[in-house]
Amino acid sequence: QLQLVESGGGLVQAGDSLRLSCTASGRTNNIYAMGWFRQAPGKERQFVATVTRTGGRTTYAESVKGRFTISRDYAKNTVYLQMNSLNAEDTGVYYCAGRLIGRPDFASWGQGTQVTVSS
Repeated sequence: QLQLVESGGGLVQAGDSLRLSCTASGRTNNIYAMGWFRQAPGKERQFVATVTRTGGRTTYAESVKGRFTISRDYAKNTVYLQMNSLNAEDTGVYYCAGRLIGRPDFASWGQGTQVTVSS
């Protein structure tokens, strides 16, 4: 499996920017895609963005399109989430996730990093 470690969360004001990082270890040669998900207080975990390891194909939730950018450093097995124009609805715990080649879902998860946006 994969081991995922996130960093970069914090407390910011509305309109600010923040960049999250996630580094994978373990079966990194078998990674198909990595992604970010988030969970707001009292709500279910939701998809934010994903990127494929080769090709760098990206997908985004409608709520973050145009504000968030996901990218990856192939050599470092690291994925980033650049978050701009943050608002209070972006508050939550952000989780990095990994999906292996041949697997249908994201089965590896990081411990999460808290992002709090004050309005």
